[in-house]
Amino acid sequence: MKVHLRKKKLKTGKQSLYIEYYKGIQTLANGKIKHLRDYEYLQLYLVDNPKSASEKKKNREQFELAEQILAIRKAEVYQGKYRIQNNHIGKTTLLGFYEKKKEERYQTKGNYDNWDAAQKHLEQYSPSHITFNDIDVDFIKGFKKHLDTVAVTKSKKNLSQNTKHTYFNKFKACLNAAFDEGYLKENLIKKVKGFSMGESTREYLTCDELQKLSQTPCAIPLLKRAFLFSALTGIRWSDVNKLKWSEVREEGNDDVGKAIFRIVFQQKKTEGVEYLYISQQARELLGERKDTEERVFKGLRYSAYMNLQLLRWCMFSGITKHITFHSARHTNAVLLLENGADIYTVSKRLGHKEIRTTEIYAKIIDKKMKEAANSIPVLKISNN
Repeated sequence: MKVHLRKKKLKTGKQSLYIEYYKGIQTLANGKIKHLRDYEYLQLYLVDNPKSASEKKKNREQFELAEQILAIRKAEVYQGKYRIQNNHIGKTTLLGFYEKKKEERYQTKGNYDNWDAAQKHLEQYSPSHITFNDIDVDFIKGFKKHLDTVAVTKSKKNLSQNTKHTYFNKFKACLNAAFDEGYLKENLIKKVKGFSMGESTREYLTCDELQKLSQTPCAIPLLKRAFLFSALTGIRWSDVNKLKWSEVREEGNDDVGKAIFRIVFQQKKTEGVEYLYISQQARELLGERKDTEERVFKGLRYSAYMNLQLLRWCMFSGITKHITFHSARHTNAVLLLENGADIYTVSKRLGHKEIRTTEIYAKIIDKKMKEAANSIPVLKISNN
């Protein structure tokens, strides 16, 4: 990267001083060359063609200040290029810097909560006085071992593989940021392998099982309607629970006269706005329209009693799987894929940010196809 002090003539007759960061060139798809530049405007100005002594003095002071800023910016660039550590900021405490990075993520609730949970384990492991000058590979390996062997949940259970993976990744992101900002002279986290992501079991209902369940009475009819609605649409418990009538849209009829229904809502987990078409049957499960601000499934709440009634409902229908409300979402994904929906469409309907999250359901389908291949009766083949 090259750093230059530049001037730009303004309509006022003054010249604006700014720093240009030249980052090289990029070849575009059409073969043209694009020069990559960033600019920092210093809010420093020179009088064009100064006449008085005071104007000349002011120009000289402004230009000297700009050159001093330029020298600082060049030093910062070389510091990153040659991994020269700033010893002063190296004395910043790890926990203080982590807290700062966590607060930067306050708007993304799910991510913030993970940073906050990981911080509690980092505070258990790292003394408060530890600075970036104290951190080495052994310190990083020590935290990984702490998560693997010492850290426990609120119920005193060892952390799951995926939880260890998530918490260590937050620690990793913190150290990556520290290196990028000059607190570390070397990106040490690259020398320590993190936890691999464990593949959790996603319990779901087959089409036959969902049919049995829909024909079996439930002690809480509201729960039955909500669960089946989730199975037909794929939306999460949190979004089913908060769904309002203002979010349920009836958008006329299609070309063959079939009614079109859609729900427009903001996902509680990702905060993304979803525009989800739903079937006629899914709409019927919502019942009669009420006031716009009233909850559709009014009276539905998360509780141990509600979960128990869900399990009992499944048992009465002959289903022995450990089904939770979230299993309805898994069921929807599997049924869509089994009935010909492409993985991109399923991913969009479920509101996944990454396609790899949806690919887990594709693995389930592959497994069922293998089972189907082995279900064909064995033939008695003669040697003739």
